[in-house]
Amino acid sequence: METINTSAAIEIIPVESGNEFLEVRQSAIHGTGGYARKDIPSSTRIIEYVGERIDKIESAKRCEAENAYIFTIDDDCDLDGNVAWNPAKFINHSCAPNCEAEWDEGRIYINALRDLKQGEELTFNYGFDLEDYLDNVCQCRTPACVGFMVAAEHFEQVRTQSTLPKPSSKLVSAEKLIA
Repeated sequence: METINTSAAIEIIPVESGNEFLEVRQSAIHGTGGYARKDIPSSTRIIEYVGERIDKIESAKRCEAENAYIFTIDDDCDLDGNVAWNPAKFINHSCAPNCEAEWDEGRIYINALRDLKQGEELTFNYGFDLEDYLDNVCQCRTPACVGFMVAAEHFEQVRTQSTLPKPSSKLVSAEKLIA
């Protein structure tokens, strides 16, 4: 396994400090959250989601151990963002997000979907699939909330839960997928 900081050319910023656009503090949504340090225009690349590049076997092990900070990078590799130098890991899920995760040449960036005001909590949809969806309760409390952290493409199915099979076992489902 190779541990890399994909922002090696940029000064590593302590999690407590965030970066130019993001600060980390207590969240009304869940635990710790990422907040806009200043007004952020729509389409701004706020922060890179960094971490340890791991193979799929190691990723499956970490997901089974309830690590929810893993992004799929490609068919061979995932990114475990549960590292000290990744303040982006504190950005919470929302069913009505103001940011999105973007895959670009094997790297993950969090970008603003709209103009954001200083102090506003940053959120993105984690894009979980339906496997074990009942285990991933959403706490965003927005009017659009479907009650579970699933990709937007699954919202209607979750709203009509009777059409969904009940999960039979705890399988790897904690990957954050890029929609």
